[in-house]
Amino acid sequence: MHGEADTRQHILQAALKWFARKGYAGTSVSDIVTTARVSRPVLYYYFGSKAGLYRALVDWAAEERLRLMREAVARATTLAGQLREIAITMFEFASANRELMRLAFASAVAASGEVPAEAECFQKGFKSYLFLEDLIRRGQENGELTRRFDTRALAMGFAGLMHLHVLLHVLQPDQPLNRTVAETLVEVFLHGAAPGRAENHASKRANGVRRNGHTSARRNKTG
Repeated sequence: MHGEADTRQHILQAALKWFARKGYAGTSVSDIVTTARVSRPVLYYYFGSKAGLYRALVDWAAEERLRLMREAVARATTLAGQLREIAITMFEFASANRELMRLAFASAVAASGEVPAEAECFQKGFKSYLFLEDLIRRGQENGELTRRFDTRALAMGFAGLMHLHVLLHVLQPDQPLNRTVAETLVEVFLHGAAPGRAENHASKRANGVRRNGHTSARRNKTG
């Protein structure tokens, strides 16, 4: 290991493995320092306590998720494109960090006292939801989404679709969590699954492609 940043990250990774496997209460400081190959004073120097280490893990996950969501939104100009980028990015993050996702889900439903200062730990995590809610609200304001439904209900609906796919992948790694699943999720959220709605949207999209093709062909002929 080289430098304080590397040492800190090494301890975090060791702690993540134990917390995901045995939970917060079942993990001892001895477990973590043995796996990380550091002394107790070193762990306490960086994190103060086991609880501080746990909070650092959850905070890192929340900050990283929010950062990735912001970058995803910046890659698209329409709400549909932004939601697709968010879903794809979140699925990639979850696939690459299954242990972290397992820890997050377990902590979210833990009884009071099973994890340290639950509300404080997940306060930052709520920021990514508020970011999504704001995105949905802007979509309603500019006409990309109906105002017939409550903004929070729509944001929770989209977040719920993503989280259920991630949870299934954490529990059963063979469950797909890829671009196709992400695109289908967004399609269902925006256009529904009722007969006619999805088909009409697909038809309109296909007609648009054909019209563009005919326009290009006419331009080529006249050119």
